[in-house]
This record gives sequence, C-alpha cells and structure tokens, in this order.
Amino acid sequence: MADRALVIVVASGAAWEPAVLARLGEHPAIVVLKRCVDVDDLLAAATAGQADAAVLGLDSPGLDRSAVDLLRKHGVRPVAIAPGGATLDGGRLRAARIGITRVVPEDDLDAVPGAVLEDESPETVVRVPRPGVPPPPPTGPRSAGRVVAVWGPAGAPGRTTLAAALAAESARRRRRTVLVDADPYGGAVAQQLGVLDEVSGLLSAARLAAAGQLEERFGSVQRGLDDRLSVVTGLPRGDRFAEVRPGTVEHLLEVARAQAEVVVDTGFSLEDDPGSEYGTRPGRNHLTLAALEVADVVVAVGGADPVALSRLARGLVELREVVGGRPVHVVVNRMRPTLGWSERDVAGMVGSFARPAGLYFLPDDQPTVDRALVAGRTLAELGDSPVARAVARVADGLGWGVEGVATPRTAGRGRRR
Repeated sequence: MADRALVIVVASGAAWEPAVLARLGEHPAIVVLKRCVDVDDLLAAATAGQADAAVLGLDSPGLDRSAVDLLRKHGVRPVAIAPGGATLDGGRLRAARIGITRVVPEDDLDAVPGAVLEDESPETVVRVPRPGVPPPPPTGPRSAGRVVAVWGPAGAPGRTTLAAALAAESARRRRRTVLVDADPYGGAVAQQLGVLDEVSGLLSAARLAAAGQLEERFGSVQRGLDDRLSVVTGLPRGDRFAEVRPGTVEHLLEVARAQAEVVVDTGFSLEDDPGSEYGTRPGRNHLTLAALEVADVVVAVGGADPVALSRLARGLVELREVVGGRPVHVVVNRMRPTLGWSERDVAGMVGSFARPAGLYFLPDDQPTVDRALVAGRTLAELGDSPVARAVARVADGLGWGVEGVATPRTAGRGRRR
C-alpha cells in the first residue's frame, strides 16, 4: 500500500463524479491534485510527473491503448470506473484490452480509494511496446508465423515491389500470408496490386485497436486477393500518419503473426521524432520504427547503381542500431551488366560494412515488373520470369519451404482493377 497518493480525476460530467470526489477527499492518504476536463487534459497533467494515479471513466472520449501507455510512462496508475451490473464484464474486458487492470463498478464506489492506493505488481500490468523500446520476449504458444519487414533507404529502391512479391511467393507456397502497408509517407501497395477499396485497412485497424476490438475484428481490416493472400492497405495520404497512434502497428502485427506469415512494407527513414515523447501525437516515422521493432526478420533492399549502393551502405549501419542482433537479409535490386561490375564485386562491397544473414540479387527485369504493375497483379501471378525466380531464392533464404508449391495464380477474390 502507498503512504500517500496524488490523484487526477477525469469524469467528463459523469454522475459518479461527486461521490468519487467525496470519498477521495475524505481519505487521509489521498490528495486530489486536479480535476481534468478530458483525456487530453489528463495526459498533459500526467506529463508533469506529480500524479500517482488517475481515476477516469472507462467511456471517456479518447481513452485508448496509447493514452494508457503514456500514463504508465509517467508513473500514473489508471483506475477506471465502469458501469456495474450485467455490463461490468464487458467493461473489464475493454479495460484489459487497453491496458487498465484496476476497474471499479459504479455501484461500488467505496472501493475507489483502495484501488487508488493499491500498487500494481509488474505481472498485472499490460505492457504495450513503444517505438524505440524493444518489445518483451514472447510467451505462451509459438506464433503461427513470422513478421518479415521490408525496408530500404531513400530513392525508391523497390521496397513495395519486393514486399508484394515476397508475400505472393509465400502464399504460392501454400502459406497463409498477410501483406501490411506501413509506409508513413503514403502507401502504394493498394495501387500496385489493384485494390480499389477506398477504406484504408491501416486506419481501420487503428480505430479498432483504440477500441480494444482489433483481435476479434481483424478480418474486417484485410482485403483478400485469393484464398491465402490478403492485404492491409496503407495510408491514403502521407499527412494522415498521425491517426495511427503509438502501439497500433505493434498490436496489428502481433495479431496478424498469430494467424499467418506477415510481410510489412515500411518507410525509408529511421529517424525518431523527439517531439513525440511529450504528447500523444506520434512522430512520422513511428510506423516504420514500430514495424522494425516487432519484426522477426528484416529484408533490406537497395539498388545496384553507385548512388543506391552508397545509400544502402549508410542505411545498413543505421538499421543495425534499430534491429540489434536480429537477422538482416540484403537484396540488391535491378542488377544489370551495364553497370560494369559483377555480383561478386557487389558482395565484396556489402561485406565490407555489413554481415548480412543472406545476400541476394534481383535482375533488372523491367518488362515483367511493368506488366505486373499495369495489370495490378503480383509477380507470381504472371508466371515464370527472371525476377520471379530471384524472389523465390529470397523466399528460400527466409526459410519458406518449397514443399507443395502451387501453380501460379491467375485470379483473385479482392476488388482489383
């Protein structure tokens, strides 16, 4: 039990507010520090570092996983007031999904002071990974798949093309696969694969995650291309990145990994925004950083020309600082004899500044890539080609076995052009 607790109250005009304030005020070990008008006011007060606990309505607008995570970051224990009676179980379920472990029903307000003063043990706290902080080690049953993040430096090295090709190759090998577009500068997966749905799967996932419903409604944020491959489409415009709050990408990828192999198309920048530490507005690159933090394997792609290779070299050094010891496979895209050097030459150059888990080369097969792009199809759907065979070798290196390989598909079930 704590000796003394400074409490913030957020009621948004709820009927229980006067009774809670009276009970807190009567307790000798509790001081009501502030009454906040809404969740944004609460988060601003929490950043001051003075409060120990927050008593708030479970239905307060804006109360979601990222808000709870920010409270805990500043040492504030959330205590939720939920409707009693038959709806209490549903309230406790939603509270658990957004990370609140202390729930007091409206018909038992005498328990509020005790809930405020009771310390939370580390085992009871629901922790949400944050950008820049490694997620806790997985526990429980082994996941159904892995998260493969496709990253590449600036200059359009072919991130989206490779991510879509790898996801299609995984599905061709009879693996349930989800392709996630997490590019914070505006997703291109939907356009590349001819998905005409106007609703962004990533923004839909963000809304469901905030409501604690993403796991049970995960199917609604996907668009099926066939019986094994589905897509979570990205941002319709780059300026809407702020609608994806911290913790959303991590939660989305964990849910997807429990059901399938996951391939993520990320952005290019690895810079964190220090301003995101002082409020709920995330930095622009938090989508990329979050995907890399969750990823089991990273595939870094760069071009084969001198400028692209220089960018790849610098990027791999920065990437290693983000992903630590997790395996990084390097793909050199658009390799062509007119450049004047061989694969051996490029491999020696890459090996001088990085020790990748695997090094692969994709040929400059522009006619095949153009046909796939114009038709809104994956490389696997176009049949055999030099670039498709090269992508298959990357899939082999990632450990996706070749047993039971299906013939290339010619039709999908999604709404495609």
